[in-house]
Amino acid sequence: MDDPALIAVVGATGTGKSDLAIAIADRFRAHGRNAEIVNADAMQFYRGMDIGTAKVPPGERHGIPHHQLDVLDVTDEASVAAYQRDARATIDGIVADGGVAVLVGGSGLYVSAVLHDLDFPGTDPELRAALEREHAEHGSGVLLARLRELDPAAAAAIDARNPRRLIRAVEIASRSDRVTPSLPSAPRAWRPARVLHLRRDRAQLVASLHDRASTMFRAGLVDEVAALRERGLEQGRTARAAIGYAQALEVLRGDATLPDAVEATAVATRKYARRQVSWFKRYGEAEDLDVTGVDRPGLATVARRIVP
Repeated sequence: MDDPALIAVVGATGTGKSDLAIAIADRFRAHGRNAEIVNADAMQFYRGMDIGTAKVPPGERHGIPHHQLDVLDVTDEASVAAYQRDARATIDGIVADGGVAVLVGGSGLYVSAVLHDLDFPGTDPELRAALEREHAEHGSGVLLARLRELDPAAAAAIDARNPRRLIRAVEIASRSDRVTPSLPSAPRAWRPARVLHLRRDRAQLVASLHDRASTMFRAGLVDEVAALRERGLEQGRTARAAIGYAQALEVLRGDATLPDAVEATAVATRKYARRQVSWFKRYGEAEDLDVTGVDRPGLATVARRIVP
């Protein structure tokens, strides 16, 4: 029981992070020590976005408190700076009470915002609004050219097809107090943590992600999105672009068939998983756990090795 009071379970989508996190928390509780889970999946912040984010249902959480779930409406925009503040405060509270915080998620920048000593610049609403108008009138090319002048490194790394990220990058680069929110080559830890990086064989992971997309649509993702549409999903910049939700919206608008949406979701998820793998491989402090072929009961066995 010499583990630090913060354990992070990270990795690509479909590697079993949530199941392992719950199993680890169960092990600590079996030893008489409280353990609580802190979510680091940006799409699980949103109330009502359950099926498409693979949110663990309340009845399957084993009575373990889960934090940073269902904290935003679909019309809200997620903020990594606000998340860093709130998640760290939650972790501090758990640890102060003698418990263990289990951070779990695959949103790389959000995980790093908690684990590493990263600073994030504030927002400038007037500048943001001006940049949004400029993008609407002239497209991405003008803003990308400006970003190349202000911050060539950021311009080289940015996905210019993502307007929200491009506008935010130009906003940051335009400020005199800018701090680029990226993972340094040798990041400093916020507090001692044990980081567990889950990996699966690529062939198995790719197959499972297609099955995952099919299962979500069979489980009623389109109906979930229809209900969220009534609550303003299409006005939410972050939520409406979530993988699975964007594709289900196309079905509801009549722009795609259900099989097309399933395939598009699977492809988008595979691309996202590749980005996650690239992000987390930079975590030099992490323990790599190969969970290829390991099912939910098998993850409980892994947890017993982590918390004997």
